[in-house]
Amino acid sequence: MIRLAVSVETWPIAGRFTISRGSRTEATVVVAEVTDGTHAGRGECVPYARYGETVEGVRDLVAAQGAAVAEGATRADLLRLMPAGAARNALDCALWDLEAKATGRPAHALAGIAAPAPATTAYTLSLGAPEEMEAAARAAAARPLLKVKLGGEGDPARIAAVRRGAPAARLIVDANEAWRAPTLAENLAACAAAGVELIEQPLPADDDGALDGLPRSIPLCADESLHDTAGLDALVGRYDAINIKLDKAGGLTEALALARAARERGLTIMVGCMLGTSLAMAPAMLLSGFAAFVDLDGPLLLARDREPGLRFEGSTIHPPEPALWG
Repeated sequence: MIRLAVSVETWPIAGRFTISRGSRTEATVVVAEVTDGTHAGRGECVPYARYGETVEGVRDLVAAQGAAVAEGATRADLLRLMPAGAARNALDCALWDLEAKATGRPAHALAGIAAPAPATTAYTLSLGAPEEMEAAARAAAARPLLKVKLGGEGDPARIAAVRRGAPAARLIVDANEAWRAPTLAENLAACAAAGVELIEQPLPADDDGALDGLPRSIPLCADESLHDTAGLDALVGRYDAINIKLDKAGGLTEALALARAARERGLTIMVGCMLGTSLAMAPAMLLSGFAAFVDLDGPLLLARDREPGLRFEGSTIHPPEPALWG
């Protein structure tokens, strides 16, 4: 019989993490652990208020599956038993980890995909005043790929400031739904002038219709507008790329299906993350082979990471060792 335990952990952020919806100084995660008495598997998720999630609600939703897990519920069963979201992600990833530990086969082999290779991850610059963001960009200028958090009014100045601070870095930007249709052209022009390669979620998800047939020289990437495969076809004609996050998709199982479906539709893939520890990033590394952009820098933004954690060399992220996950 498989037993399930769930816990809540808080990890300090290095400084402050700010996006258009607010600032944080710590990351709160929910961890699911499943054990067969000999082997144990773990999965981590990050509850996200934007999607109506609370830490307590996610914890309780995971715990409520204890009987089903004890009775042998599989990852496929979770797709029926639980909605897409953080809770299902933690439990799904824990079951992947348990099977890998119990069978001695790595998770990528269980998934039928190639072993993940080291990848270059984006490094996130928090939203701030232009001079603050220029200083942050200068401090991170040696990193090859920077992800710039934007916030609406004043974003052209922020984009230009970051480019001054990091003249050689590749740039992607993330508006987190903060732009509005009347200023879209101005912001797109500022991004083009700065050589931005990808723009995440420029408008609120409810306003995606404004992107239909919009001329642009920079690909637009859906984040808040897409969670799982059910929403994929609604993006056609509006977005050129999607950001796959395990916490949105509800686990690695659905995320792999989403990656395959997106590739069939010719969409560019980014694999992204919420702000968590290496345990949350590790299963997402299995998606890196599908992705043109990897954004798994969560542990780099924390004051400390769990041990053992992922190995980073600058912005190079290495696949997880079995002691961490998979």
